[in-house]
Amino acid sequence: MDSTAATALPDLWDRLVGTQSDPDLWVVIATMAAALAVVVPHTLWRLSRNAITIAHEGGHGLVALLTGRQLTGIRLHSDTSGLTLSRGKPHGLGMILTAASGYTAPPLLGLGGAALLGAGRITLLLWLATVLLVAMLVMIRNAYGVLTVVVTGGAFLLVSWLADAQVQAAFAYAVVWFLLLGGVRPAFELQAKRSRGGAGDSDADQLSRLTHVPAGLWLFLFHAVSLCALLGGGRWLLGL
Repeated sequence: MDSTAATALPDLWDRLVGTQSDPDLWVVIATMAAALAVVVPHTLWRLSRNAITIAHEGGHGLVALLTGRQLTGIRLHSDTSGLTLSRGKPHGLGMILTAASGYTAPPLLGLGGAALLGAGRITLLLWLATVLLVAMLVMIRNAYGVLTVVVTGGAFLLVSWLADAQVQAAFAYAVVWFLLLGGVRPAFELQAKRSRGGAGDSDADQLSRLTHVPAGLWLFLFHAVSLCALLGGGRWLLGL
């Protein structure tokens, strides 16, 4: 190993595990406003919701693996729906946790991201997100899904390697705000669909069949997790 590589590796490790300076408060507020701008308007939400779907299906996949199920594939569709397939017992705790992890994954990822940013771990957040996206790419089974994950992962990679510290901080805060704010809306959308008699095979309905607990209570859980994550994560991001 030459001297350049020997010097670069410790520097890279220090950069990864070290802390970075918090951005100015106006940057934190501006990134929150930017996240709201792509979550609230319906036209922009139809596009940005693809990123929430990545987190949603990634949550199903990760929990399936952690509970001992065999993950066979993930599909992401242009209508922002998705499908995660795994093999294992069609009932039991592993199946319940896997089904419950979709709607809760984006806000919980946002909460974890807010904790990292609150601790000044901006670079670590960006790299962890990139690693998770690369791992998910291996399990994608359709072209649109591959395109979506590659574009998203490419954005993280470019910012991580090429952008300066201020841009990295703004990007990281915008992503975490988006997960926290964007993680709230899908549960309300599901509630609206169910009130019209639709979404009969939703995660909440599957959980109801698995546990004999009313789907409305599972929907309440999705709301509670997303709203609590927003409140807790928002406090960390704002330094309260």
